[in-house]
Amino acid sequence: MNQLHLFLPCAAGVETYLATEVQRITGIGHDDLRAFRAGVMVRGSWRDAMLLNLHSRLAQRVLVELSYTQYRSEQDLYNAAAAVAWELWFSPRESFKIEITAQHSPLKSLNFAALKIKDAVADRFRHKTGVRPDVDTRRPDARIYAHLTTEDLTIYIDTSGEPLFKRGWRADKGDAPLKETLAAAMLAASGWSQGDGTAANPDGWVAQGVPLYDPCCGSGTIAIEAAQIACNIAPGSMRRFGFEKLVPFQSHVWQGLLENARGQQCAPRAPVYGSDVAFRMVDFAQRNAERAGVEHAVQLRGGDALQRMPPGDQAGVMLVNPPYGERIEAAGIAGAARRARYAPPTDYVSPYEDVMDDNADGARMDTPRFGARDIAQTEDGGDFFAQLASHWKKNYPGWTAWMLTPDLKLPSRMRFKESRRVPMWNGPIECRMFRFDLRAGSMRNKPADGTTAQPNEGNEPPSA
Repeated sequence: MNQLHLFLPCAAGVETYLATEVQRITGIGHDDLRAFRAGVMVRGSWRDAMLLNLHSRLAQRVLVELSYTQYRSEQDLYNAAAAVAWELWFSPRESFKIEITAQHSPLKSLNFAALKIKDAVADRFRHKTGVRPDVDTRRPDARIYAHLTTEDLTIYIDTSGEPLFKRGWRADKGDAPLKETLAAAMLAASGWSQGDGTAANPDGWVAQGVPLYDPCCGSGTIAIEAAQIACNIAPGSMRRFGFEKLVPFQSHVWQGLLENARGQQCAPRAPVYGSDVAFRMVDFAQRNAERAGVEHAVQLRGGDALQRMPPGDQAGVMLVNPPYGERIEAAGIAGAARRARYAPPTDYVSPYEDVMDDNADGARMDTPRFGARDIAQTEDGGDFFAQLASHWKKNYPGWTAWMLTPDLKLPSRMRFKESRRVPMWNGPIECRMFRFDLRAGSMRNKPADGTTAQPNEGNEPPSA
């Protein structure tokens, strides 16, 4: 179990940040790590697999590659799966499930392909032990993943169980919650949680105490993720994992890793703030923060993003996942009387969600959740983002704002010139993270000595 090929899928655009995270967690060098589109492959050990489940904020799962072969027919899938020594990974007492994905596969039915792999696994156990394990499509003990390309089949066993964005603390959420893995990716891309390779920012701005503020925090995903980073809380320290039901699992080794992670928790290294127009969502965020163990490390308030002033004296980083296609109502003192209904949550999620068709034995399909979003407006019919830009220029000089959006024209509508744009995918939706370096009155402000201040480049720290 010391020479495993581990594959960590992630959102497209996050690969380089995940590769850096994997090296930090495991100490694995460049020669044993390779980044692909939407994933990172690592040569590591079983211990590395447990460490990555415990500490990775960016990976969606940790998969162990068991087979890589070519195929032409469904029978080839059966033969490849039957050749895997499944008895080394789980016993007939554990239930299992096949989950299959494909990219340009010539096979006519993924359902039938999944069925052939399922039969191969069950038949091998019957031949080896005389007993076939049960199939459980909802709560399996072991999850087997198969991925088909034009001519190649890769078979994995999952060590994570539930996807890694399920940290174990979010019970209160709105209708469109932002996944924790995407929030972590935004924090990494901004330079706040992950260094950018420069001498000025080797470990991220969090290590230097730079504040983080989300003025549209919804149920608190970004703020709570940031607070856990500030307190060095391992994201997987509050949940269970699929590897705990697999044969290689040793409880005492896992308990040692878990105790070591909990021993590294610390007082907050940087202040974290969040606010939202909907007071109900702030209540949700507060309860989530308590479950996440960071109620002492994050300050949450209600209030309109167009009216809230900076939360502290020090300039910092704003990270915003803005709402689209919904009325943005005023809250707090300015708008409590007008807010007669519950304001929609401001966390954003893809309008398509990968779901499992239980009748298809694990075949994956895309199901539309809601339609396209329009330009968000305030109660008076104005463009929310234009008003937000004016508010930021007037009241947030020295701050750096990052905004995740699928709207490539957003900077021009805000009359801002972005200093960076980072491609990032929210599910199947291509987005950009735009960086805006804020200056009083405009993007370039003249200092008292008459010279012209230049906008920040790269991941330069926000000025105080």
